[in-house]
Formats: sequence, C-alpha cells, structure tokens
Amino acid sequence: MLIFRWIVLLLLAAGLVSLAMFVGTGQVRYKVFALRIVKWTVIAALGFFAVLILERLAMMV
Repeated sequence: MLIFRWIVLLLLAAGLVSLAMFVGTGQVRYKVFALRIVKWTVIAALGFFAVLILERLAMMV
C-alpha cells in the first residue's frame, strides 16, 4: 500500500516539474507531457481507491 502511495506522489511531482519546465521554457511538449502524467496518475489513483473500497465492502459481508 505504501509503495502505491509513493508512486502516485512521485508521478504528481513529475507532473509538477514538467509544468514548471513549461513555464520556464515555454515549450509546449512539457505541458503535454505533464497533462498526460497527471491524467494517468488520477486514473491510477481512482482505480487504487476503488480497490480499497471494494475490499472494505467485501469485509462487511
């Protein structure tokens, strides 16, 4: 569990670094890369939390 949290945190940090590079250089490729990273990080995090919720529901039954 801790590993997945660190992966999500590091991916968000990578997205922020890419956005900072975009602001610093003005090159659009950094913005596109950052948006891709953030999009897939949010999708992965939602999937991770869905699994956690399903585990809790299974324990209740």
